[in-house]
Amino acid sequence: MSENKGEAAEGPQPEPIRFFGTTWVDHDNGYGLRRAGAAIGSLAAAVAACFVLRFAYEGLQLSNTGTFVNVLVVVMFAICSALAFRKTWDGFSARPADPEADRSLQGLKAIGFIGSLLAYFFRTFTEAPGEGLHREEYETARAQYARRKGTRTGNPSARKKPKRK
Repeated sequence: MSENKGEAAEGPQPEPIRFFGTTWVDHDNGYGLRRAGAAIGSLAAAVAACFVLRFAYEGLQLSNTGTFVNVLVVVMFAICSALAFRKTWDGFSARPADPEADRSLQGLKAIGFIGSLLAYFFRTFTEAPGEGLHREEYETARAQYARRKGTRTGNPSARKKPKRK
């Protein structure tokens, strides 16, 4: 965990990001290697998923389900992957406005998992996925904490009252 050296942790703490922990705060403890590993891992998972889908498609062809079903399956995976890519990409920069609606799209994201993996892959070229959002929230929380701590120190009722002449 990234802490100031020699000081006790005071104030808001950074929220860990999957695979990165809190290394995103100072870009320390192998942050670059973690980004490279996340990029390679997500791309490898996407390629493996494409092979699995290819085998599933070949299974459909062997079962003689017909051209309509084969085309329907390909179009369904393409649309779901595109939507999952977009939703995942947007999720890196902003929290969902309606969490319930976002939760209802989990099935779509599961079907279009290749799109989510590719969004993760492409995002690792610029930052840890979600780093910008977490950094913005962390900086806001630190600024609010500093303002609260700076404007009110001590017990106001224990303050000395000025003497009247």
